[in-house]
Amino acid sequence: MKVISTNRKASFEYFLLDKYQAGIVLVGSEVKSLRSNNASLEDAFVIVRGTNVYLKNMYIKPYEKSASFLPDEKRDRKLLLNKKEILKISRDIADESMTVVPTKIYFDGSLVKVEIAVAKGKKLYDKRESIKRKELLRERSRHIFG
Repeated sequence: MKVISTNRKASFEYFLLDKYQAGIVLVGSEVKSLRSNNASLEDAFVIVRGTNVYLKNMYIKPYEKSASFLPDEKRDRKLLLNKKEILKISRDIADESMTVVPTKIYFDGSLVKVEIAVAKGKKLYDKRESIKRKELLRERSRHIFG
């Protein structure tokens, strides 16, 4: 498994609950661009429309050597999930105040996969607590290895 891009901001902004592995519909030049790690999940999010799931605002840099067809860098990309998974995700979104965020994009063999997670937003005090926890871990590691 070769990780192309991770969304580190997602774990800071949200409590990640259920994770799913989804395929993604891409154009050939986008796959070549992903092989050279030219992608970003920074502002990306997931939308469920009926029985389809779409990844919006994921940036894939256009492949430099592609001459004829250059797709839009931030176009909507369809995610491939089972119908049961789509129904479960849409129920979670509708019932509670949850959202779906992409956490990482990677190659599984020759296929491009996206890991998405059903997430609940953190409050400001939760974010402060996670920052304190990270700082404590850093200080402990400095004392042990320093």
